[in-house]
Amino acid sequence: MHQVKLFKGLESDYERLEREINAWIRETGARIISVTGNIAPQTKQSENKTGALGPSIYPPSDLLLIVLYETQG
Repeated sequence: MHQVKLFKGLESDYERLEREINAWIRETGARIISVTGNIAPQTKQSENKTGALGPSIYPPSDLLLIVLYETQG
Protein backbone atom coordinates (compact mmCIF):
# COMPACT_ATOMS: atom_id res chain seq x y z
CA MET A 1 0.00 0.00 0.00
CA HIS A 2 1.31 3.50 -0.85
CA GLN A 3 1.80 6.01 1.96
CA VAL A 4 2.96 9.64 2.15
CA LYS A 5 5.45 11.15 4.60
CA LEU A 6 6.06 14.92 4.81
CA PHE A 7 9.31 16.50 5.95
CA LYS A 8 9.68 20.22 6.60
CA GLY A 9 12.81 22.25 7.27
CA LEU A 10 14.73 25.41 6.43
CA GLU A 11 17.09 25.83 3.50
CA SER A 12 19.79 26.95 5.94
CA ASP A 13 19.47 23.60 7.75
CA TYR A 14 19.12 21.27 4.77
CA GLU A 15 21.83 18.91 6.05
CA ARG A 16 19.81 18.16 9.20
CA LEU A 17 16.73 17.50 7.05
CA GLU A 18 18.78 15.19 4.84
CA ARG A 19 19.99 13.23 7.90
CA GLU A 20 16.42 13.04 9.28
CA ILE A 21 15.03 11.63 6.04
CA ASN A 22 17.86 9.12 5.62
CA ALA A 23 17.48 7.96 9.24
CA TRP A 24 13.72 7.53 8.75
CA ILE A 25 14.32 5.44 5.61
CA ARG A 26 16.84 3.21 7.44
CA GLU A 27 14.64 2.84 10.55
CA THR A 28 11.44 2.01 8.70
CA GLY A 29 12.88 0.09 5.78
CA ALA A 30 10.42 2.00 3.58
CA ARG A 31 10.52 1.28 -0.14
CA ILE A 32 10.69 4.76 -1.66
CA ILE A 33 8.55 5.34 -4.76
CA SER A 34 9.33 9.05 -5.25
CA VAL A 35 10.53 12.20 -3.51
CA THR A 36 9.15 15.60 -4.46
CA GLY A 37 10.24 18.91 -3.00
CA ASN A 38 9.32 22.55 -2.86
CA ILE A 39 11.10 25.65 -1.61
CA ALA A 40 8.92 28.57 -0.51
CA PRO A 41 10.37 32.04 -1.11
CA GLN A 42 10.31 34.31 1.91
CA THR A 43 9.30 37.93 2.21
CA LYS A 44 11.77 40.70 2.94
CA GLN A 45 12.54 41.39 6.61
CA SER A 46 13.10 44.82 8.10
CA GLU A 47 16.48 46.39 7.27
CA ASN A 48 17.76 46.38 10.89
CA LYS A 49 17.96 42.56 11.19
CA THR A 50 21.42 41.01 11.10
CA GLY A 51 22.46 37.45 10.50
CA ALA A 52 25.63 35.47 11.22
CA LEU A 53 27.27 36.84 8.07
CA GLY A 54 26.07 40.41 8.48
CA PRO A 55 22.85 42.15 7.51
CA SER A 56 20.16 39.77 6.31
CA ILE A 57 17.11 40.98 4.46
CA TYR A 58 15.70 37.53 3.66
CA PRO A 59 15.10 34.75 6.18
CA PRO A 60 15.87 31.16 5.11
CA SER A 61 13.21 29.65 2.86
CA ASP A 62 11.02 26.76 3.96
CA LEU A 63 11.68 23.38 2.40
CA LEU A 64 8.96 20.77 2.04
CA LEU A 65 9.78 17.24 0.93
CA ILE A 66 7.06 14.74 0.14
CA VAL A 67 8.10 11.10 0.20
CA LEU A 68 5.84 8.56 -1.44
CA TYR A 69 6.67 5.11 -0.16
CA GLU A 70 5.28 1.62 -0.09
CA THR A 71 4.51 -0.51 2.93
CA GLN A 72 3.90 -4.20 2.97
CA GLY A 73 0.46 -5.36 3.90
